Amino acid sequence: MTHDWLIPALADPPPEALDMMRLSLVDWAACGIAGRSEPVAQITRAMALDEGGTAQASLFGGGQVPARAAALVNGATSHALDYDDTHFAHIGHPSVAVNSAALAMAQLQGADFDAFWRACLAGCEASIRIGLELGRGHYQVGFHQTGTAGAFGATVAAGVLLGLTKGQMAHAIGLVSTRASGLKSQFGTMGKPYNAGIAASNGVEAALLASRGFISNPDALTGQNGFLPTHHADGTGAQPDGWLMTQISHKFHACCHGLHAVLEAVETLKPCDPAAIERIDIATHPRWLTVCNLPDPKTGLEAKFSYRAVVALSLLGFDTAALSTYEDVVLSHPELAGLQSKINVTGDAGLPETASRISIVSSESVAAYFDLNSPIDVQTRSAKIKSKAKALTGDDALWHAVANENLQQIVALIGAA
Repeated sequence: MTHDWLIPALADPPPEALDMMRLSLVDWAACGIAGRSEPVAQITRAMALDEGGTAQASLFGGGQVPARAAALVNGATSHALDYDDTHFAHIGHPSVAVNSAALAMAQLQGADFDAFWRACLAGCEASIRIGLELGRGHYQVGFHQTGTAGAFGATVAAGVLLGLTKGQMAHAIGLVSTRASGLKSQFGTMGKPYNAGIAASNGVEAALLASRGFISNPDALTGQNGFLPTHHADGTGAQPDGWLMTQISHKFHACCHGLHAVLEAVETLKPCDPAAIERIDIATHPRWLTVCNLPDPKTGLEAKFSYRAVVALSLLGFDTAALSTYEDVVLSHPELAGLQSKINVTGDAGLPETASRISIVSSESVAAYFDLNSPIDVQTRSAKIKSKAKALTGDDALWHAVANENLQQIVALIGAA
C-alpha cells in the first residue's frame, strides 16, 4: 500500500509551510549547537566516534561517522536542552528526529539545500500526521510521540532524499513500524533526548534498507497487528486538510513547553516582591500534571519539568529563556524553596491544553491568563527565533546560512567543535 495521506502535495507545499520549516531549521540547528556540551551529547558522540566507520555525516560538536550513527547523535543532541519546536496536536517535537535524519541523508546523497529543506518539511508533516493518528490515548498510556511518530517522519525525510518509489517508501514505513519506540518514563533523564536520537537513526536505517530492496509488511503501520492498532492509537483516520507544519510552536523559554503558557502569563504581570507573596495558584490542563509537574526538583534538568520551580525562578528575576537558569547551582538560591512551597498547581479540564491561569495572593493580589495559541505574526516569530539562535550560538552566522540556503555552511557550523 502507499501512504499518500502522510505527505500531501509534496511537489507544491505552500509558502507558509516552507517559511515555517526554514525557521524550524534555524531553531533545530541552534538547539543542537548549544546542546553539544550536554552529557547526553558527549556520551553519544564519543560512542559513535569510538565505533568509527565510514565518514558519511557530520556530528554536532565535530567529527564524521556513518549516517545512521550521525542521526542518532544529532537527534539526541538537538533535543538535549528540550528547547526545540513543538506541535501540540501531535503531542511532541517534530524537528529533532526528522531534521537529524534528513541532514545525515542529505550529506550521504550530496543533496543541496532545497532538497534537504523540502525533505525536512515532508518528514515533519508525516510525523505530525502520525502523531495525530496516535492521539491522546498513545501518549497517556506512556508512549512518547517525539520518538514514536518521529521515527516515521524521519523515515519519510530520509526516503524522500533517497528518491524512494511509493512501493519502497511503503516498505520503509512498514519496517520502521517494528522499530519505532519511546517512553515517557524517560522524562527528566538523558533517556528523553535519546528517544529522539533513536527515532532519527531508525528512520535512516529503514529508508536505506528499503532502497536496497528490503521487504517488510507494507501494511505494518495501519493493518492487523500493526503499529497503530497495537500502540493505543485513538485517531479516527480522518486527516485534516492543509499543511499542519504551519501550526508549529517554537519555544522561547528553555524548559518543557507545557510550562510556557504560565511563564508568558507571569510576564504580563507587573513585578512584585517575592517576599510579600502569600500564595500562588496555577491552573493548567490536566495533561500537563503528569508531564511537567515535578513538585521538588533536585537538578536543573528536573527544574525544566516543574511548574513550581520555573514560576518561582521567574518571580525571583531569573530569565527563563537563558540556559544558565537551569544549572544545578541555581536551585540552591536561598529564596527558591520557600517560594516554591507557596505554589499550588491544579488541573482544569476546561482550559485549552495551550493555556494556563495564575493568581498571586499578596498585599496587592494579581491574576493573569495566557494561551500559546494566541496569534504570532511571522515577522515577530522570525525576530524571536533569530534572537534565540544568536543567544544559543553566539552570533548570526546560522541565521544567515539558512537565509542564504547554504547547506555547506550550515554543516560547517554544526560540525564546529
